[in-house]
Amino acid sequence: MTLLQRLLAEMATANDRLLTTAASLSDDDVLLPSRLPGWSRGHVLVHVARNADSHVNLLTWARTGVVTPQYPSPAVREQQIESRAALPAAEHVADLRDSVARLDAAIRDHPEQAWQAPVAGLRPPPHPAWYIVVRRLRELGMHHVDLGAGYRPSDWADAFVRRELNDCLMTWSREHSTVSAVRFTGSSRTPWHDLGQGPEVEGAPTDVLAWLTGRSAGEGVKVVPVGRSSRPGAAGQDLPPAPPWLTMTAPADLPATPPKDYP
Repeated sequence: MTLLQRLLAEMATANDRLLTTAASLSDDDVLLPSRLPGWSRGHVLVHVARNADSHVNLLTWARTGVVTPQYPSPAVREQQIESRAALPAAEHVADLRDSVARLDAAIRDHPEQAWQAPVAGLRPPPHPAWYIVVRRLRELGMHHVDLGAGYRPSDWADAFVRRELNDCLMTWSREHSTVSAVRFTGSSRTPWHDLGQGPEVEGAPTDVLAWLTGRSAGEGVKVVPVGRSSRPGAAGQDLPPAPPWLTMTAPADLPATPPKDYP
């Protein structure tokens, strides 16, 4: 199985799980606050649907060579979300399902050679078209948690956690770092060193990813003082603020051709 085949199989599962959650929501449920400040669950669902359409735009760019922006502008993106956030639950589900089908069709019909074509999101850097699938998986995984409807970071697939931690490290900003190193408990994952200023922290890979991406307050992540294995006390106690999360677009210098595996 190629990398793209594995990613697409993962995406099919992620789509099904999100659609199942969305279908469980009532009209009142979609109006409730999500885990994202200022957004209801309806805002999140519209965003995920329009994000699918935005990736169809990028695939069109890659296939035709004609610059087709992911979104016309940040302002238009926000207007699209606001205008549909209060729709009834059934309309959200239908919208999400239709957008998933459009993206699936665009991926299915995408020429093999066009996966190498460079495209760009709202923020740099540009990236090869194959990374669109990674970005879409990120949107599905993170925003499913953001719905606050029962899906949690602990539900993330191991492959998702491994890939997103890889990209967190690849896009790390030493200038804005709040930690100097990260150890991963219960895992053979290599520790991260020389990250910048701040204490060393440790936690299970999923807990670290949730903290780094703003999907937790640091539960399961602890500061490691010099000369001691771990700071006593509740999980997350004495943690610095999480460093800025920079991987909503793409790492720099990705291979143009889909690699054998990623990461």
